[in-house]
Amino acid sequence: MIKKQTKTYKKEDIYKILHPAVKKWFDKNFEDFTPAQKQAIPEIHKQNNVLISSPTGSGKTLTAFLSIISELTKLADKGKLEDKVYCIYISPLKALDNDIERNLDIPLTEIEKIAGKELGIRKAVRTGDTTQYQRQKMLKKPPHILITTPETLSILLVTPKFRLKLANVKYVIIDEIHSLAENKRGVHLSLSLERLQALVGGFTRIGLSATVSPLKDVARFLVGNEYGVERNCIIVDVNYLKELDLEVMCPVSDIVVADNEDTRLAMYDLVDDLIQEHETTLIFTNTRSGTESFVYNLKKMYPNHYNSNNLMAHHSSLSKEVRLRTEENLKQGNLRAVVSSTSLELGIDIGYIDLVILINSPKSVSRALQRIGRSGHKLHEKSKGRIIVTDRDDLVECSVIVKDAKEGKIDRIQIPQNSLDVLSQHIYGMAIENPWDIDYAFDVIKKSYCFRNLERDDYEEVLSYLAGEYVELEERYVYPKIWIDYDKNTFGKRGKLARMLYSTNIGTIPDRSGVLVKCNGEVVGKVEEDFYEKLKKGDTFVLGGTTYRFNYGRGMIINVSPASGPPTIPRWFSEQLPLSYDLALDIQRFRANMETKFQYSKTKEDVLEYINDYLYVDNFAANAIYEYFNEQYVYAIIPSYKKLLIEYYKGYGNRRFVVFHSLFGRRVNDALSRAIAYVVSRNYNVNVTISISDNGFYLSADEGKIGALESFEKLTSENFRNILIQSINKTEILSHRFRDCAGRSLMTLRHYKGHTKTTGRQQVRSKILLKYVQEMDQNFPILKEARRESIEEYMDVENALKVIKAVENKEMEIKTINTVIPTPFAFNLVSQGYLDVLNNNDKAQYVKRMHKAVLEKIKTKLKEEYYY
Repeated sequence: MIKKQTKTYKKEDIYKILHPAVKKWFDKNFEDFTPAQKQAIPEIHKQNNVLISSPTGSGKTLTAFLSIISELTKLADKGKLEDKVYCIYISPLKALDNDIERNLDIPLTEIEKIAGKELGIRKAVRTGDTTQYQRQKMLKKPPHILITTPETLSILLVTPKFRLKLANVKYVIIDEIHSLAENKRGVHLSLSLERLQALVGGFTRIGLSATVSPLKDVARFLVGNEYGVERNCIIVDVNYLKELDLEVMCPVSDIVVADNEDTRLAMYDLVDDLIQEHETTLIFTNTRSGTESFVYNLKKMYPNHYNSNNLMAHHSSLSKEVRLRTEENLKQGNLRAVVSSTSLELGIDIGYIDLVILINSPKSVSRALQRIGRSGHKLHEKSKGRIIVTDRDDLVECSVIVKDAKEGKIDRIQIPQNSLDVLSQHIYGMAIENPWDIDYAFDVIKKSYCFRNLERDDYEEVLSYLAGEYVELEERYVYPKIWIDYDKNTFGKRGKLARMLYSTNIGTIPDRSGVLVKCNGEVVGKVEEDFYEKLKKGDTFVLGGTTYRFNYGRGMIINVSPASGPPTIPRWFSEQLPLSYDLALDIQRFRANMETKFQYSKTKEDVLEYINDYLYVDNFAANAIYEYFNEQYVYAIIPSYKKLLIEYYKGYGNRRFVVFHSLFGRRVNDALSRAIAYVVSRNYNVNVTISISDNGFYLSADEGKIGALESFEKLTSENFRNILIQSINKTEILSHRFRDCAGRSLMTLRHYKGHTKTTGRQQVRSKILLKYVQEMDQNFPILKEARRESIEEYMDVENALKVIKAVENKEMEIKTINTVIPTPFAFNLVSQGYLDVLNNNDKAQYVKRMHKAVLEKIKTKLKEEYYY
């Protein structure tokens, strides 16, 4: 049973359960326990499973460890501390592991001094970076507290000698659990925990999380179930005790009228002013390229303020050494500012930050809170954040984010289910441990929250694949990895190299690298692999100021030819974070409210008063939002969650656009647009190009009937999933997803006998395998998983289905409009391709011309209505 903690223990109650030396150490260093500690420490002492959700700086880590340290101190004091692992601490980051080991040094050393004797409580980090010498030392003298990563834990489970040291584990702590639960690393970890449970018989699970929703689902993910009944877990939720000083800021008074270059310069001036007003500022830019650009421009524009010693960048493409140097400088307080993409979101120790700046929308409330929570790293200190916006869509989006954040409304995470590639990897690992009964193994797997609904047929198909029962695969060098004895109902490992192959190829994070772009045999540049995945034949994009058409890809090389006209895929598209579906709905509700205000002929003052009451914005922002919505209302219709607007627009060169104002986030729009485009191409024999954003998507064509609305109306809740799967069958997205799934399921090996396969070779091999399995069996488990991952994780089929059902049930009406100039809400979407090929001055002029044209149309319309 999952239940929220309602009991708060007194300081005296907690002191009663702590060893005297631990109590003295705490008394010496802290005045009192934090709210999280008062609710959780006694429960951990009672060996209850606990999920702790509280902000950065609220003592989560000490909450998890204090009772455990006390228990180890009691055992050591009595001379009963054995050479085995008592506690496993798991985090998603090696840097966080190293932080924790250093941070445990102080209490363990000081408690020993207070106790007046050597206690000998050992802790150690075990990751892929641990040397062979250190591993051997751990076997002789295992750490009582083992600090590791999800991947290393699964390797330790198949390491015969170390596996014995895990047989009596009492506690498992999972830090930053929210960042694991929403991806396949979490799925992988959930199965490792069930394998550990089968070995140990039971242990206390402690989850540490930042702001996340729904907490009950994260708790279920943490604890799993016993034969269909969820295990007990107590949720300690003290997330809203910390005050938020949040504000949306615009560098200019009028976003649309201001010159593009003026806006850019004003943004840097604003950022510089904010940095100068604070001690240490952390800036998030959403993209790696944005991070580099921001650091470069700040140094160039303000040479008296910034240099390489006080301003640094931090993102995943930088070397480990550079990142560590930045983190150390932050901890030492040597930096005025650090600019990051997403890499500093998680809780590694970066010292004191008194301001966080977000450049443009973080795309979800939880991400905004996670980032802003990095400031004010003390319990009773406010977290201070400023979100800087440079266009009207961002202004509306960020204003709603701030409203939801202040009111405690957090978007829900989605936890992947029934990942057959991860299942394949774990069944192989289980086989290496020892032979398993097929039925018992199935029961253990289903105890994981991520596999609680696993179908027996899918399980048996994975067993068949691993046992080599798809004999045709041997022609493609995919060999059996396990044996199955159907008479005895058991399976086990096959081959002497099994443990080596498993240990060198496990994990869920796929290899990524740059993709070469060739035109007429010559290399013209590189694109990110994520960008490559989005391309389909005929798509156009800009590289080095030139527009190219995508023809085909082989391995990690793509072939293009010169093209003209606007690109269909913006160059920066792959780096953008997707808008969360829940936040998108909240923005749509605000849209609907605004339309109601206009419909009832409210004055501008009334509407401005409503905006100021509803959102946390200043007068400039409120006025900009009013003008934006007023222009859309007078010129067309305000789309919302009750009203889907489809706009027919004729662009330059008579190119026709059908714009869907579907503000549901990019993942939902990706699914909807692909399905519609597939039906269009099938029924009307016309090649359409697609462009998508968080706020909508468009289909366009030079000639022939597009039939977008008619095709959309052919989508039903019964046929949508199948049509979407058909639409991706010959796309790069399926090809790349299959490559990743083939790697995770060990169909393709990244490492073999000391040799490493390049990403390009992996891609070529997986493409050959994909074609082969598509011809062999459409229900082959790894192909099935690649499709599921494409539509459920890469896209958002479930929420796209909600949109289809809302139209079916008449909960959402469809409105259409014809325009010769895009509506204000469509402007960013229609222009994103054009803006990619224009220089900054042209962009500014383009924006102004379009806005002026819209205003002229509005004036004409208002005059016509007046005389009518």
